Amino acid sequence: MAQAKIQAKMNESVCSKFSRTLSMADRAGQLLESLDQLEIRVDALREAASAMEQERECILEMIQSIQNSQEMRNICAGEREELTLTANRLMGRTLCVEISVGTIRNLQQEDALRKATSMIDEIVKKLLDDVEGGRQQLLALHAACVTEAPPVPTDQKFQAIVISCALEDQKRIKRRLETLLRNVENAEKNIKIMDNQKLDDKQANGSH
Repeated sequence: MAQAKIQAKMNESVCSKFSRTLSMADRAGQLLESLDQLEIRVDALREAASAMEQERECILEMIQSIQNSQEMRNICAGEREELTLTANRLMGRTLCVEISVGTIRNLQQEDALRKATSMIDEIVKKLLDDVEGGRQQLLALHAACVTEAPPVPTDQKFQAIVISCALEDQKRIKRRLETLLRNVENAEKNIKIMDNQKLDDKQANGSH
């Protein structure tokens, strides 16, 4: 009788343990499913934040473009002052919006990003002295960031560095170069307009 009770107790213990193991497995499965769903939401959150970050950059660039436009120079001083105040107010409000999407990098990616940033910064420093030369260098760097065959020479050294960067950093580097090239193009247009205005003024003065 005592032996039968002991055996029954052992069987009960085994069944209980087996049942508990299944229950733990089920709970682990549910938790894993929850984490999978959260991962989808995290990716969506990062994509939304990245899109907002790009929108912020685009708005700032558009405000600066209006501030430096020829149309702004052609209006009377009173209207220009009012528009400048409005543009400055919008600039300040936009700058108050802070969006940051961090990127997880290994040591190699950290080093690659530092080198790529340094190369771009060096060209930017020289832009004032040689706008056209700087533009050609920026085009060569940008060519290294696109998949399709570009119509300009590619900076092979920069391309090797960018490939070693994290994917998100590669996108940011490409966007920065595109913004710089647009700014350089706008600056060149403004310089040409100012030169033409000087010529027109000289001709007008000479005709008197």
